[in-house]
This record gives sequence, structure tokens and C-alpha cells, in this order.
Amino acid sequence: MPALAKTYDVKAILERLGIEKVNYGAFDGEWFGNGSKSASYSPIDGELLGEVIQANAEDYERVVKNAAKAFEMWRMYPAPRRGEIVRQIGEELRKYKDDLGALVTLEMGKIYAEGKGEVQEMIDIADFAVGLSRQLYGLTMHSERPLHRMYEQWHPMGIIGIISAFNFPVAVWAWNAMLAAVCGDSMIWKPSHKTPLCAVACTKIVQRVFERNNLPPAIMSLVIGRGADIGDRMINDKRIPLISATGSTKMGITIGEAVGRRLGRTILELGGNNAIIVSDKADLDMALRAILFGSVGTAGQRCTSTRRIIAHADIYDQLLNDLKEAYKSVPIGDPMEDGTLMGPLVDNEAVKTMMEAVESIKKEGGEIVCGGEILTGDAYKSGNYVTPCIAKVENSYKIVQNETFAPILYFIKYNTLDEAIALHNDVPQGLSSSIFTTNMLESETFLSAKGSDCGIANVNIGTSGAEIGGAFGGEKETGGGRESGSDSWRAYMRRQTNTMNWSTELPLAQGIQFGVKK
Repeated sequence: MPALAKTYDVKAILERLGIEKVNYGAFDGEWFGNGSKSASYSPIDGELLGEVIQANAEDYERVVKNAAKAFEMWRMYPAPRRGEIVRQIGEELRKYKDDLGALVTLEMGKIYAEGKGEVQEMIDIADFAVGLSRQLYGLTMHSERPLHRMYEQWHPMGIIGIISAFNFPVAVWAWNAMLAAVCGDSMIWKPSHKTPLCAVACTKIVQRVFERNNLPPAIMSLVIGRGADIGDRMINDKRIPLISATGSTKMGITIGEAVGRRLGRTILELGGNNAIIVSDKADLDMALRAILFGSVGTAGQRCTSTRRIIAHADIYDQLLNDLKEAYKSVPIGDPMEDGTLMGPLVDNEAVKTMMEAVESIKKEGGEIVCGGEILTGDAYKSGNYVTPCIAKVENSYKIVQNETFAPILYFIKYNTLDEAIALHNDVPQGLSSSIFTTNMLESETFLSAKGSDCGIANVNIGTSGAEIGGAFGGEKETGGGRESGSDSWRAYMRRQTNTMNWSTELPLAQGIQFGVKK
């Protein structure tokens, strides 16, 4: 592939978003930072996009104190008015959709259409949260005692800690932030160290909205930093009752243990090892398109990326051959350019991890059908470009049981639906799943209690590309948390049960008699 001349102006995109050559990484209404300097390079071509002066321990303390002060005011702000602020944030995001989407692509490497799609998710969750701000409902219950009224209500929780991953550098923050905002919480965002400029840009966008409304911008605070100064402090901080974290299972175990020791709460959205069962009764053209996007989209760096294909023996060879040909035709290159379907991996470490996985497949007895190579040449000068890989494997292979965050697709054969479901569920993770079939009995079995054990189960669509209206998350080693839509808002609030006695007597529950002599 020949080198491409850039058709976009990186400097202009950064300037419109307010990104400087050197940016501060702590925000509590003001921008500051006293930690070490960290550089952000584009995985597209290795270009330096900008630098960030990270937060240190003292900076973190300042941010927490001001986020706590902001919460004390924000929790008393009526929920519909909080929704109005979120509505304005959604409108501001619409203004910057193209530029923020471009920054996602420049800093993370996903194609521009996906970058803009990620910002659209932010807009969608803002719209969802606006409506939710008038629907933070509690229940009324009938008391067993006469002349008593019993109900429950939901109160703001406090400071919410949000830890996000590089692969969705803005959307996952918004899933949490917009819901937490209408619930009356303040929040502190710790973004991935691989995509700090996306976090700076988002925070500058919401800063303008809060300032226009004479509200403390510390409601949506930011700390960029690594290690003991930030991450360890946040997860061990009793002032932060909830940590919502997206990342690897290994990271989630560390966070869950730390937060659990202090009896805090977590929302954990961790690894996925997502499979599609392709029946002999499937529409293979539909399945082919879904598999291609699910496995190659975002260069296989989605938590919902398709990792495994469990194909019926009767269509196994046909589907494998069709996919092999489709993989050969995938345009790989600059993700900002029209026509590109797969950009680079996020960094050289990701490339190394993928190459190690390819070798592990071979050592365990698997067969590489196509791909799994590093691309070189003028068009791939950053060194992060690879060819997507298909491999014939057994589900029991150690490498198959573990998620590799790269475009590697495992092909597995089955004969009966019960066998397919058993293979599907026989991994530690449980995020997203799918079956392609035109048979109702098969689809309903897959969605039943004896079917998929994942938090997301689809029929005739792929594993990747969830909508914000549904609760997002998974089971088993995926962490069990839920973000985004449905009733996920409840995780950001504290429930309170209330009983009011409007009689002149004091009857006890369960009919207990407890006399007091005067």
C-alpha cells in the first residue's frame, strides 16, 4: 500500500478542541498539575500530538476536596435542573462531534467513522439521561401496621470515581458521567494514560457548560496520572463510595479487592471473550458481515469484539473460506482516510502481545489460516499495523481461554446446538454473545436460562455495537457491573426505605408486644 498524503489538518483539529502543546492533567474548576510530564503519540504515524503535566498526590487531594464541595451543592439541585445541564452538555458535544471524533481516531487509532460514532454514543447517553432526570422513581409499599405509610427513595451517593480504558476513550466516561450527573453525584475521571488528550478535550467541553450556568465545574473533575499517586489512591479512598472501572480482568480483580476491603461499591466492566454461534440454518451473508465488523472493527480492540466463531460442521468450511477472502480485502491504513476499515493497534506493546498470541496458537497445535503479520513500509511507519488473523483452534487451548486485545479470530467446529452452547460458555469471561440462525427453537434456546451465560445475548446481529438504551456489562470474569441504559442509574444512588407513622400509637412490626412500665 503506498504512503498516503494527509487530507486532514491535525493542528487545526487540536486547536479547535483547545488542546495545547503542553496541557495540565488535573481539573477541579481550574487547570493545574505538578506531576511528571507525559507525551501522547498518535498510533497512526507516531506523531507527537501533545504533552500532559500529570497530577501528583497533592493534586489528587485538592481535586477530591473540591469535588466533595461541589457534591454538597449539586445534590440539592433539583434532578430535572441537573438534567437541563446534561442536555446542554449534549448540545455542546454535537458542536464538536467531528473534531472530538477525529481526536479519538488520532490518539487511539480507530477509524474516523468509529471515532464519530463514539461521540454519538456520548450524545445519545446525554439524551437518555435528560429524560431519566424526571424518572428517578422509588416504590410505595403497603405497611403491615395500621396508619403507617412505607416507601423508598433514592438519594445522590457522593463522589464517583470513573476509570476508563483506551479503546473507548470518551464514550465510557460519558455513560457513567451523564447518569451520575442527573443522579446528583460529582465525579473524578481517571482516563487511560494512552489517551489523555481525549479526556482533556471532553473536560474542556463540559467546563464551558458549567461556567455558563454559574455552577462549579468540579462536578466533573479530572485527574490524569499513573500508579500510586492516582490510581491506588482513588481505589483506596473512602471518600469515593463508588468506583466504576473499565479494563482488563486482572485490573478489575485489583480494584475489586481494594474497594471491597473498605466496603465500597464497584461497577466493573472487564474482559470479553465473545463468541458467535453460526448455525447450519443461518443466513451466511448476514453472518459474514457481522463477523467481519465484530472481529476487525477497532482492530479487534473492543471489549465486545468477536473472538470466537463456533460454526456448524455443515457450513464450517464455506464460512471459513468466505471469511478468509473477506479478510484479504480489508483496507488497512490511516484511519482518518476514507475507505480504511482497519487502523493500527494502539501501540507497539499491543503489537507484541498479538504476535505472542499467534506463536502460542501454533505451539498449542492451532493452524493460522490467514493474517497475523506486522505490516511495514512507508504507509505503516508507526509500526503498529497488523493483518487480522483467523486461526483454527480447539476451545480448550489456553490462548483461546484468555482474551487477546487484537484482531485474532478463533474458528471452532460443532455438531449439535447443545455442544455449541457448551463450547460458547466454556470460557472465564461472559460479556457479549450471538447466534445466527433462522430457526426459532435455536434462537430461543440460546436466549433461555440454559443458553448463553453472557450479560448480552443477541440473535442475528453480532457481538459488537451495543446501544445505550440497554444495560451494558457481563457476568463471570467480566465483572458483573452494568453501565449506560435501563435501570443502571440505581448504581449511582443510595436507596433509602422510609416508614411514616401517622397514628397516635406505636404498633411494632411482626405484631411484637413490648410494654414499658412508667
